[in-house]
Amino acid sequence: MVLAPLFGYLGDRYNRKFLMAAGILFWSGTTLAGSFIPKEHFWLFLFMRAMVGIGEASYSTIAPTIIADMFTKDRRTTMLTFFYFATPVGSGLGFIVGTNVAKLLGAWQWALRVTPILGVVAVILILLFVPNPPRGEADGGNARLTNTSFLTDLKQLCRKQADIALIFGGITCAAGVIGTVAGAEWGKRWKKSNPTADPLVCAIGMLGCTPFLYFALLLSRTNIIVTYVLVLIGEIFLCLNWTLVADIVLYVVIPTRRSTAEAVQIVICHLLGDAGSPYLIGIVSDAIASGHDNYIIKYQSLKYALLINTFVCVIGGAFFLGCAFFIVGDRARADRITRGEESEHSDLGNNLILPVDPLDSYLHQTETLMDGNTRT
Repeated sequence: MVLAPLFGYLGDRYNRKFLMAAGILFWSGTTLAGSFIPKEHFWLFLFMRAMVGIGEASYSTIAPTIIADMFTKDRRTTMLTFFYFATPVGSGLGFIVGTNVAKLLGAWQWALRVTPILGVVAVILILLFVPNPPRGEADGGNARLTNTSFLTDLKQLCRKQADIALIFGGITCAAGVIGTVAGAEWGKRWKKSNPTADPLVCAIGMLGCTPFLYFALLLSRTNIIVTYVLVLIGEIFLCLNWTLVADIVLYVVIPTRRSTAEAVQIVICHLLGDAGSPYLIGIVSDAIASGHDNYIIKYQSLKYALLINTFVCVIGGAFFLGCAFFIVGDRARADRITRGEESEHSDLGNNLILPVDPLDSYLHQTETLMDGNTRT
């Protein structure tokens, strides 16, 4: 998370193909090395696991920008869909493969020794087959696009916007595939008539998952089958935005700034998400169960703490709805700058589209989108 901005800076200026390969190779090496550390040096194991994030910061930041420079419009969305399969599907397969490998070979360390092999294969494939296209090539970029300082990039971006393991692994894989494909396709088709479709689909996903995850937590002790079904549906809604969020970040930012934009998005995502949420949930759960050693009370306290996530999803949905007011203007401006029709230092003006009259707003946004497609 911390080094994502560094790889964003490097990705906007140097050979992205080699940066990705080096990052994945580093990730594979630290993962493998961590599996051989004895329990007496647990601190060193934690350090190696932290180093794994350096490799992840490289390819997760840079890979979407290469895709963006190879494809455009609907094809870009489709290609990003395949790329973002990796997160939900890989997480689910991690539960399944890791659990079974550890059980088969009798030690949990073997779960960490499988993925580095796949990492080395990925490095070889990247070096042999992945191109390093000119930045902005798919968007009709021209030679007038030049890199600015990292501080300038940030300023500009700130102005825009076991059995149970097996079951949950399977649920996560299925939800990832269904949700990622459904979200990408829904956004792609809806965008033909509504240029604000991407953030709206994301908002529907965040708001739609809330009741399913809420009742999954409430029923987790009384009806496990219903809980599994509710978790599946809730995760499908959550995964609707995987591809679309990346697509939004890429098309509202000029090509020479996309790696930095991806880095900022990743930092914010992890900073407000998985970096601190387990600790926060643990603190709330411990506070609720304070002074009690009863299993049922501890279970209830953890369940109540996890309910915080449902309210966070509502807040996330509200932010996506707010994004819909600005997305058309921001995308149009990025396109104009990329084509050299406008200077990036010109007055931003007001990119807000106020839906005073729903029909007028719809016609205006559609006309803007069609005009952009015609010129492209």
